[in-house]
Amino acid sequence: MARVRLVKPETVDDPVIRDIFAWVTEMESAVPNHFYLELNFPEFMKAKLGATKVLWQAGELTMEEIQHVGIAVSRANGCPYCTAAFCTILNYGLGKEQDYVERFVTEGAAAVESERTATIVRFALRANAAPRDVTDDDVAGLRRIGLTDRGIVQLVHLVSDFASYNRLNLALDTDYDYRDLWRELAFGWTAASGAKPGDPTRGLRVTK
Repeated sequence: MARVRLVKPETVDDPVIRDIFAWVTEMESAVPNHFYLELNFPEFMKAKLGATKVLWQAGELTMEEIQHVGIAVSRANGCPYCTAAFCTILNYGLGKEQDYVERFVTEGAAAVESERTATIVRFALRANAAPRDVTDDDVAGLRRIGLTDRGIVQLVHLVSDFASYNRLNLALDTDYDYRDLWRELAFGWTAASGAKPGDPTRGLRVTK
């Protein structure tokens, strides 16, 4: 159970937060508990998610590449909540095949056919785990796949941004509300752990 309250207002009057909720519903099929937790500090929520929006929309990486980074960094940091969130966006929000997302969350860069995406993911994991160990050759590899200084700075900021969400959801134990599939694949979660099951409908498209 979350260590702070989940703020779930009956109505949202703030247009900025209303737009955030509309966007995340489009990407994930519902507003996640993480966002209700963020509402304990709405002023920062708007600024933080506004900065995330810039990182996701104004740089050189595509949305698919960004979600690959989010999944890889979140798994490396041991965060089932964020791992599932970015799997959901990649699968539901961006329409990537579930079989592929399952392979990626399990195998990482080895599951990626695109050398550009694989290079981005490998760099992100290195920058996340040991930023002082990043080398000139690592950065040169990003240039070879087409990133300029703008994209390289964007990528490092993305790693930091994802890691900050990992810390928040881990430290405050945000109630997991995604499909259990994602934490099963990434972390070996089972119902026997005693944790409350997730939402089996989150990120599932209804077919008629």
